[in-house]
Amino acid sequence: MIRKILFLSVLCGLSYSTWAQDDLDLLDELGEDSTEVNYATASYKASRIINSISLENTAEGVLDLRISHRFGALNTGVDEFFGLDNAVTRIGFDYGLTPWLMIGVGRSTYEKAYDGFFKAKILRQSTGAKNMPVSLQFFSSMMINSLKAANPDQDLFTSRMGYTFQAIVGRKINKGTTIQLMPTLVHRNFVETRAESNDVFVLGIGGRQKFSRRAALTYEFHYVLPDQLAPQYVDYSFSVGVDIETGGHVFQLFLTNSAGMNEQQFLTQNTGDWADGDIRIGFNISRVFTVKKPK
Repeated sequence: MIRKILFLSVLCGLSYSTWAQDDLDLLDELGEDSTEVNYATASYKASRIINSISLENTAEGVLDLRISHRFGALNTGVDEFFGLDNAVTRIGFDYGLTPWLMIGVGRSTYEKAYDGFFKAKILRQSTGAKNMPVSLQFFSSMMINSLKAANPDQDLFTSRMGYTFQAIVGRKINKGTTIQLMPTLVHRNFVETRAESNDVFVLGIGGRQKFSRRAALTYEFHYVLPDQLAPQYVDYSFSVGVDIETGGHVFQLFLTNSAGMNEQQFLTQNTGDWADGDIRIGFNISRVFTVKKPK
């Protein structure tokens, strides 16, 4: 089911790509002598697709307050009111330091985890005097689990830490369609068994398709390469949702099989399986504030 959804999404994107490329080729011919560089903008409505970082950065001098919520699994039944009796929350702040660099911090109730990250633009999709077909960004984050240790004498601070390194390669194919690839390395300082790897390699794909001026369909899928996780963890994270823009807010409503909201949690500690109905309703709310006007 999931593979069919992804296949159709990619096929749809490639079709748009071919159509859009014809338009871009024509524009290139008409603007062959232009000295202006036209950068692609507004690839997404927010700096996250759903769980994943998107191609879009928080603008310079802008603070983005983000509240993220994931309810329990739908298959817990009526006793847990289909997951609505349980929930995890992350509150975070993202800030655009420069036009090409953003940073962020957050705290999640899941494992009482603290996280921080930075994301830097390396290449920007553009046409005109400078033709760049894709955007490329580098993302890195760190997470610390602050749950109380079962045996404090054997607990090391460093064993609670994990790191994520990710390249984000994507293209805004036309006004409504964006696709990105996300090869990722997650390093965990400590793992429970020898069957698990400290370094976990993951391949991800995500994107959006606008269907009105203020609304868009979003999706993301991450696949963990074999023989890296313990058997209780699912080797994929899949989420699909809708973005709704309402003035200064972006509201994201979605379904996901991941309870955790930072990269280590939803990529390497995921226990939910769509095939078993272990699906969660979730939402993200983004509210931006202009702290410093660009010069």
